[in-house]
Amino acid sequence: MKKYILLTAAAGCLISLSACRGKTSQVTAPDGTLDKCTLRFSWWGGDDRHQATLEAVELWNLQHPDITVVPEYGGWDGWTEKVTAQLSGGTEADIMQINYDWLISFSQDGKGFYDLSLLEERIDLSQFDSEILQFGKVNGILNGITVSVSGRGLFYNADTYKEIGAEYPETWTELLELGEKFSKKGKYPLDLDVQSGGTAWYLAVVYVQQQTGRQFITLDGELGFTEADIKAALDFYKSLEDNHIIRTVNTRTDEDGTAALYQSPEFISGRIGGVLEWGSSVGKYEISLTDGVLESGPMLSDDSGNNSGWMIKPSLLYTISANTKYPDEAAEFMNFMLNDGEAAKLLGTTRGIPASSAAQKSLEENGLLTGLAQENDTLLETLDTVTISPYMELAQMKEYYNSAIEMISYNTVTTEDAAREMYGSIKDYLERIRK
Repeated sequence: MKKYILLTAAAGCLISLSACRGKTSQVTAPDGTLDKCTLRFSWWGGDDRHQATLEAVELWNLQHPDITVVPEYGGWDGWTEKVTAQLSGGTEADIMQINYDWLISFSQDGKGFYDLSLLEERIDLSQFDSEILQFGKVNGILNGITVSVSGRGLFYNADTYKEIGAEYPETWTELLELGEKFSKKGKYPLDLDVQSGGTAWYLAVVYVQQQTGRQFITLDGELGFTEADIKAALDFYKSLEDNHIIRTVNTRTDEDGTAALYQSPEFISGRIGGVLEWGSSVGKYEISLTDGVLESGPMLSDDSGNNSGWMIKPSLLYTISANTKYPDEAAEFMNFMLNDGEAAKLLGTTRGIPASSAAQKSLEENGLLTGLAQENDTLLETLDTVTISPYMELAQMKEYYNSAIEMISYNTVTTEDAAREMYGSIKDYLERIRK
């Protein structure tokens, strides 16, 4: 990515859920040897990521018969709650894939996860830019290593758009104008997966950030939007429904139930013509369609061509449990997943474009640095992006977003009333957790 706004001010004011954790044992210091053991490795993702990761784990187990890695994986929905329960009980996996905001949730003082700087003999940190490593530090302690930096992009079903006779929109105005043409065919040019916790709100935030130049939540956890800004975001979301750009929440629930959008028959059949997704996770949509059908589209701008306001973040990080009894062995496996050339070939871009120089080199040499993740990364490099505040992704924050969007969608409140309630709730919550 072209631009990083680092998490510095936020590092001194992080809030943790670690007070809810069970008894923690004394941290096991590295001893410089690799012992026979069994390690657990946990991650979330779609089927493409699962399959690639299982192949990488299998390769590790073949190469290291004395250090067996047991995989634990699932979809995103409910994953945070599962890991929270594990951390509370001290039963978490030895190596974990974590989300950016978990550094706030689980490591207030930087001691919620293992200090990876103690394991530099095992993890080749030289493969990462210092700015990239900064993302994983809390109070100066290296808690996690960024696997990739990613942003959400717009991806479209080429067959559906060809059938409709429509071009991929380049501006917000062009997007809103697509509704009439698609509605005549009983289809939608786009949809937003509210079940994933914040996708719909994300697009509305980008729209307002582009208009105002203000960041929704600052990196140190301050609310940057005014109440009027939040109303503008909710008005924009409602305009997407009213103009038949996306389905209403009620329609989506009736048609999909609890299924995620990439699993929806409406998406798989082509009735839904586009999605907003992280470049690091778009593979789960891509494999649901015929090969080559899903294509990357332009990052939307205003009518003057201003395309600012789009956001990037560490798509995910790897950490080691502070409770692991095998730090040397866990670090060796983490290094394998991050930097090993053969592992990189198996993993591809299922977690985005690797932040590791060694992994990137392996993909380049093998012609694997291609696909939608790469295209999205290239598009984002042309924009004046901002880094998402980790506070924006906290679970409670997503509850505020989805609650407001549902009320607006069901027409139970006005956007003015919803904005007033959302503004007050978010402001109070951020002030409370930063204390």
